[in-house]
Amino acid sequence: MSFSNTLNHGACTRRDFLRLGISGAVAMALTSRLAFAEEAAGKKIPVGVQLYSVREACSKDLPGTLKTIKKIGYSGVEYAGYYGKTAKELRQMMDDEGLKCYGTHTGLDTLRGDELKKAIEFNQILGNRYLICPWMQARNADEWKALADEFNRMSEIVAKEKVGDKRMYVGYHAHAHDFEKFGDKRAWDIFFGGTVDDVVMQLDTSNCLAGGADPIAVLKAYPKRGRTIHLKEHGGKNDSAIGEGDVKWAEVFKLCEENKVTEYYIVESEKGANPEASINDVRRCFEGLKKMKRV
Repeated sequence: MSFSNTLNHGACTRRDFLRLGISGAVAMALTSRLAFAEEAAGKKIPVGVQLYSVREACSKDLPGTLKTIKKIGYSGVEYAGYYGKTAKELRQMMDDEGLKCYGTHTGLDTLRGDELKKAIEFNQILGNRYLICPWMQARNADEWKALADEFNRMSEIVAKEKVGDKRMYVGYHAHAHDFEKFGDKRAWDIFFGGTVDDVVMQLDTSNCLAGGADPIAVLKAYPKRGRTIHLKEHGGKNDSAIGEGDVKWAEVFKLCEENKVTEYYIVESEKGANPEASINDVRRCFEGLKKMKRV
């Protein structure tokens, strides 16, 4: 076997290099680099799908939709509604398919007061550590600051709770209006600039661009906040899937993978609610990620 073939077949051992006349020190260094590359390749960030993408299919047949999601290749899901099911029923459905819960979009009202305890208990049954508020709006900078204070208090409560041996988090998901400016600051920066690092920043790549902001700049500004991120294509054709629009995916992935914080990629597609078409959309998004070697 030639030197190049030895490399290409991934069969390089220290003995192979020595046999080829390379010094032991160089052989060990090269072998170490190869082992590191193999280890890194095996530590891809898990990819789930936001079930809002396939909401009509879920309403029609939730167990069947979860089965299809798993068959496509996704390893987890994020909920945006529970389709009248209990936490135990949802957990059983996921367990049946070998799926994990990577998050829930739970309304602001479910994170306030006595409702927060119920939300925590529900999500502990699901096996979910991430309670993400999907939407809120404020009329001015002071109201955004007040919301930041409120999330700091929520975070302090949620931080004491665990799923298994890992703590839980509360966070906020991006929509276009979150990048509106109040004076010289965007609402997003007023809010996340006023929250503790434990409050999760769930950036949505498309919504960020739709709001006139740059997802790359946002990820750079908050390198330790994006524990989960919504991967959503922006621009391109009306039916563009991930990899077919204007999002600078290589830069997004680089930042998420270098920060050592991002735990889940969550695909969201809002191209349409039709059950068959929406399933096809998330399938195409998965294929796009496969082409970019992220699954």
